[in-house]
Amino acid sequence: MVDFSSALSAYKAAANRAIEHSSDNATEFTNGRGFGEVLKNTLEQSIEAAQQSEITSLKAIAGQADMQDVVLAISNAETALGTMVAVRDKVISAYQSIMNMQI
Repeated sequence: MVDFSSALSAYKAAANRAIEHSSDNATEFTNGRGFGEVLKNTLEQSIEAAQQSEITSLKAIAGQADMQDVVLAISNAETALGTMVAVRDKVISAYQSIMNMQI
């Protein structure tokens, strides 16, 4: 049986860590790096977070990981994926704006 109070506290802890992590990354984008490098690093972080969540989930199935670790790994993967989707949407929007410009 799943203890819902421990699951809820794990989700709260993961949300708090995700908020702290996103504020740390905000300064990273203002260090004068090129757009291509930022995009590449964001994609790599997204892939790494997804892989880590899979590994942590498998460890939990084997009984080697805590529920809080699983929730945190999945939350990080969701955040990274959301970031990549937002960046993709902005790139497509910018491309469409450029294509609609009259010469």
